[in-house]
Amino acid sequence: MINHVWGLIHHPDKEWRAINEEHESVSHMYFHHVLWMAAIPVVSTFIGTTQFGWTFGGDEAIKVSLMDGLGLGVLFYALILVAVAMVGSLIHWMARNHPSRPPRQECIVFAGYIATPMFLSGVFAIYPIIWLCLLACVIGVAYTGYLLYRGTPSFLGISHKQGFILSSTTLGVGVLVLEALLAAVVLLWSLGSEHSIVWKFF
Repeated sequence: MINHVWGLIHHPDKEWRAINEEHESVSHMYFHHVLWMAAIPVVSTFIGTTQFGWTFGGDEAIKVSLMDGLGLGVLFYALILVAVAMVGSLIHWMARNHPSRPPRQECIVFAGYIATPMFLSGVFAIYPIIWLCLLACVIGVAYTGYLLYRGTPSFLGISHKQGFILSSTTLGVGVLVLEALLAAVVLLWSLGSEHSIVWKFF
C-alpha cells in the first residue's frame, strides 16, 4: 500500500515525475502513505521507551509504562499528521508569487512524500541510543532536504535557482517544525516517565 518509497530513495527524479502525474488527493496520500510511514517512528519509540528505556549518560535506563507509552504514542502520531499538513500549507503559501503554484492539496501531498526519509529514520528509536537516534535524525533531515531540492523545481514549474531559494526556506522552517515536534515529544515523554516513577514510588 505504500507507494513511491523505494523510488524516492533510489531514483527521486523519476519518482517525482510519477508523483506529479498522479495528481493524488490528500486523503489518498494520507491513507496510502503518511498513515503507514508515520507509524514507524511512533511504534519504534513506543517499543524503545516501554521495553528498553532511554539513557542519558547514566547506568539506569528510564522507562515509561505501557499505558503512558500508548497515550504518548497517540499524541506523537497526531502531531506528525498535523505537521505534514502544516509544512504543505507553508509550501503553498511561499509559492504564492509563482504563476504555476499548485493547489494547497497538492502541496500537502508533496510534503507527505518529502518526509519519507524522516519517517524511515525513526526506526532507530526502537533501541533508544541517544547518539544513534540523533545521527539517524540528521541523515533523515539531510535526505529530506535533498528530496526537497530535487522535487521543488519540477513540482512548481520554476527554475532550479528559484527552487533552491524556496526549498531552502521550506527546509529551514520544516526543521523548526521538526524541532518543535521533538521538543513536544520529549516533554510529553518526560512527563510520562515522571508519572511512572511516582506511580512506582507509591
